[in-house]
Amino acid sequence: MRTLEQVNRRGARTANVMQAIRAKLASRALAPGDKLPSIRSFARTMDVSPSTVVEAYDRLVADGLVRARPGSGFYVSATALPPRVLTENMPQAERVIDPFWVSRQSLDADPSALKPGCGWLPPDWMPQDALRRALRAVARAGDALSDYGSARGSLALRRILMGRFAEEGIEIAPDQLLLTGSGTQAVDLVCRFLLNPGDTVLVDDPCYFNFRALLRAHQVKIVSVPYTPSGPDMAAFETLLATTRPRLYLTNSALHNPTGATLNAQTAHRLLNLAASHDLTVVEDDIFVDFEPEPSVRLAALDGLDRVIRIGSFSKSLSASVRCGYIAARGDWVAHLIDLQVATSFGGPSPVATELIASVLSGGGYRKHMESLRRRLAKAREETSEKLKRVGIESWLMPRGGFFLWCRLPDGRDSAIVARTALADNVVLAPGDVFSASQSAASFMRFNVAQCGDPKVMAVLERAMAANA
Repeated sequence: MRTLEQVNRRGARTANVMQAIRAKLASRALAPGDKLPSIRSFARTMDVSPSTVVEAYDRLVADGLVRARPGSGFYVSATALPPRVLTENMPQAERVIDPFWVSRQSLDADPSALKPGCGWLPPDWMPQDALRRALRAVARAGDALSDYGSARGSLALRRILMGRFAEEGIEIAPDQLLLTGSGTQAVDLVCRFLLNPGDTVLVDDPCYFNFRALLRAHQVKIVSVPYTPSGPDMAAFETLLATTRPRLYLTNSALHNPTGATLNAQTAHRLLNLAASHDLTVVEDDIFVDFEPEPSVRLAALDGLDRVIRIGSFSKSLSASVRCGYIAARGDWVAHLIDLQVATSFGGPSPVATELIASVLSGGGYRKHMESLRRRLAKAREETSEKLKRVGIESWLMPRGGFFLWCRLPDGRDSAIVARTALADNVVLAPGDVFSASQSAASFMRFNVAQCGDPKVMAVLERAMAANA
């Protein structure tokens, strides 16, 4: 007869086996319909007897998480996994200030809200007339209004992009380029292709908050490297590669979001050497390329698209409504990414979007639009920086281009508290810690200079800081 102690030990071992299976379900390492490890192999893995695994599997069957198939084994039930919840369900204003906070507040804001924390330009800064002409031309063409897009995306737009890459010194073959539904979808496809739940991904600190949100959805471990005015801190970068073995590094090389910094040549060369020695793949998000007054160093150009994947889109420079992104990478990788896009979207991006963008880019009007936009933004950066100084807020650096200023609040004020206070006055701000994986940017805030023209922005900001002094 077993003693009580033996029974308790067996019960604890059974519970450990059940917990191991539940952990695999929670991390999505096991999905509905997947077969559980064989009883004998899992017994060896867990260092328990086969009868303990049998008992654990039987209890999981009783819980409805597992189905037994006589003569075949045990399988994950179709109802085993709860819906994946990335954030707590709570009213907008009461939400935890996490990587989703600014996106939700900006996207769902009242039309009258002021949004100096959002990540796009006001509609009247965009080439509205050119977009309308292009839309009429696409409508007259006919097929684009009713047919699926090709798996690789519009040939006309891909040819334009190949020419633009050549100007940057990036020689690209036709099989190395894929158009996607958006820049975010481009990152998502790369993550689906290269990552498994539990992998480690390296990001900058601070970084674009939606990188963190998207990586959270992919169930990966996020580690971060401090970002400097010339790129990632290379001493910390090297240490992290050695200690955490990340699979992927996700970054902006030029006009970094949120800091506005630009990678220098020395840092770029050292970064690529370290990436090669540690088998690291780099995703270079170049969405702000057209906002630079003069081209800066590009990891994709130095690397030749060997271990660097270049992504981008047109939502910042043309239209946040007409969505289209792209991926430039090794040809064999692009072939797999095309299959993933077909599986998840059934074809490439909307032909209406791609043909409209191709029409605008192919004319001389786009270059003139960007030249005018760069001048307008340069003035707005200077004016906004001066306004912020008057209320005690200092810019971390003055960017070469773009529309973001990364700023420190005075006297160590908590930007999350300031943002919540301003929201009550219908002003959406971007507190620093939404960009920081290490939560080390509480006294920082990102400002979109194109959205700071209304005098109410500074008035509300000053009141919100005073209320939280």
